[in-house]
Amino acid sequence: MAAKTNPFTFLQQVRTEVSKVTWPTRRETVTSAIMVFIMVILAGLFFFVLDKGLSFVVTTLLSLG
Repeated sequence: MAAKTNPFTFLQQVRTEVSKVTWPTRRETVTSAIMVFIMVILAGLFFFVLDKGLSFVVTTLLSLG
């Protein structure tokens, strides 16, 4: 079990760790967000086309019987 620290020490440690974080710039954040949106759209289109294709194949096979 970890040793217990008092709240004041804990907050000092948190502040020290947060100061080590390298935060992204506004440009990096915007670029990442745009890339995420593009990938979501591409994935959505891919699965839409795949779903329509499989639906066509299954419908065709079922109509033969």
